[in-house]
Amino acid sequence: MTGSPRPLVVVGDALLDRDIDGTACRLAPDAPAPVVDVTSDRSRPGGAGLAALLAARTGRQVTLITALGDDGASRTVRAALRGRLRLVELPLEGTLPVKARVMAGGRPLVRVDRGGGTVGAPPEAVREALASAHAVLVADYGRGTVEAVRALLADAARRVPVVWDPHPRGGPPVPGARLVTPNAAEAAAWEEADGDSLGAHAHRGAALAQRWRAAAVAVTLGERGALLTRPHATAPLLVPAPYRAKGDPCGAGDCFAALTACALADGALPEEAVAQGVAAAAAFITAGGVSAHGLWEEPRGRRAPAPGGATAGGTGATGTGGGATEAFALVEAVRARGGTVVATGGCFDLLHAGHVGLLDSARGIGDCLVVCVNSDASLSRLKGPGRPLTPLEDRLRVLLALGSVDAVVAFEEDTPEAVLRALRPDVWVKGGDYSCEDLPEARVLSAWGGQAVVLPYLDGRSTTRLAHRAAAASATARPAAG
Repeated sequence: MTGSPRPLVVVGDALLDRDIDGTACRLAPDAPAPVVDVTSDRSRPGGAGLAALLAARTGRQVTLITALGDDGASRTVRAALRGRLRLVELPLEGTLPVKARVMAGGRPLVRVDRGGGTVGAPPEAVREALASAHAVLVADYGRGTVEAVRALLADAARRVPVVWDPHPRGGPPVPGARLVTPNAAEAAAWEEADGDSLGAHAHRGAALAQRWRAAAVAVTLGERGALLTRPHATAPLLVPAPYRAKGDPCGAGDCFAALTACALADGALPEEAVAQGVAAAAAFITAGGVSAHGLWEEPRGRRAPAPGGATAGGTGATGTGGGATEAFALVEAVRARGGTVVATGGCFDLLHAGHVGLLDSARGIGDCLVVCVNSDASLSRLKGPGRPLTPLEDRLRVLLALGSVDAVVAFEEDTPEAVLRALRPDVWVKGGDYSCEDLPEARVLSAWGGQAVVLPYLDGRSTTRLAHRAAAASATARPAAG
């Protein structure tokens, strides 16, 4: 994989999504319909606009090619995207589609759709953006943007990875797409097969991959994860969700497609990209979905990059499956509902029982646990030649597999002080023979009223001892030179 996030071009139909939130405690006197007392009315970019924003949160350069007009909905979306990504517009005659959800108690009661228009011919800037693309994500909602540039997308698919997120109103993917990402219902609409079994989904995915001449199809299955299939494949790959995510699933499909496309852009294999997309979608829902990801208000300048830069150790600072920004979003969501944010840190070069015990105990203190991990360069400076034994990407993946860990963030510096100032956890945990007064992080946390604590650590467990034991065992097993 590349050492820094590669640029991504997103093509598709932007929408304006509205969430009208309120409470429903009575029925209307003239009909058996609930009366919603509105408490908030918020708008955000939807469709391809949402996918592009989620991709941009990984710290990469994102170009969104979409159709916008002069109507109020177009102006709202245009303002929300400003400063967050590069926007290349096709002309739209008519109005931008608006999808309004009326919610009560956090659950949708009804959705009202309105608007629509005709997409004009693509300007030269669209051709230039696609001609120079490193990777492309297509979000086709069947509103005309994709059809207007289909020939250009077919050309792009012959040169770079193209991820195609299809919808029933849209057309088929162009031949040569690297990955197509329908959900189970969409796949069933295009390819008949009996039942909801994994076998039925595998049949649909393989048949669609063959029909669309796509390299692979990933059928998303909600909380079950995603099924990666290929033409004529008899053994599809099931990528399960890392945990059962609870919350509003709106936008999770866009998150999956966006983070999968980002991973492919950075050089990941399809299996790796789908795994990252599944984990990112689960984290997206757990962190509060579209309501908790800073997509509502017009930006006032760019979000500061994660401490240590947008990348760490050549893999990118990684949050809950989808980038450091997802980790920060989780922290913001937990803090917004009055929860306690706990953080700890270390190298975690060889995960052992001492680490697991510490992490389990730390998670029990609060409502989420963020682990700050030394990058490869930072660990090498700290531990000396020969370290790390395990590269950063693998260390992060192992930590995220633990049920006690909600998010991980890598840092390049010698200490986690910069990342702590950005996270502002309520509690900082260390294990071992420290006293709180000896912890340099204690002074940092005191700036916002945080507390540093020391937890017991299993005696005799350490990465250094494990490494020495493995080296000794290897030397004993090595046959003597003849």
